[in-house]
Amino acid sequence: MNTVELLLHPVRLRVVQALLGDQVLTTAELSEKLGVTPASLYRHINLLTSAGMLDVAGERPIRGTVERSYRLNIAATRITPDELAAMTAEDHHQAFIAYIAGAIADFDKYLGTRDIDLVRDGVGYTTAGLWLDDQEFVEFAKELAEVFGRRIRNKPGDGRRLRTVRLINLPGGQ
Repeated sequence: MNTVELLLHPVRLRVVQALLGDQVLTTAELSEKLGVTPASLYRHINLLTSAGMLDVAGERPIRGTVERSYRLNIAATRITPDELAAMTAEDHHQAFIAYIAGAIADFDKYLGTRDIDLVRDGVGYTTAGLWLDDQEFVEFAKELAEVFGRRIRNKPGDGRRLRTVRLINLPGGQ
């Protein structure tokens, strides 16, 4: 199974999203967080682990069994240019729906907390139209990659909170 096939499944995609930001979670914690039964989750975790997308971060004995915790191997989740080129319009549609569903689930979870303050918490969503020629867009994308690259290497701690940033780039006037 290639990277696209692995990630296009909604449960596996949600597992990957749950482990972003150097999170380490057990199967039980993932089950609770995602609302997926452990039996179903084990199959998906095994597939992701076999593909090298998840690493076992730790093991501890619990009641005669071993509880594993997992960490995302982000490099293994990258879709290659060849895989991207081979995706059908339906594959892209399915991937986009899973992406948007993840955003909605994250936002709903935030709204379900008791103390909502979008300004304090840095929550926002916006749409902007930028008039850019192709070269300006390439430069803009590189600038964004540089900004993300500097911050994506941050580790948990020092009062840091995990913040999910999602970007969508679409050509206008379609």
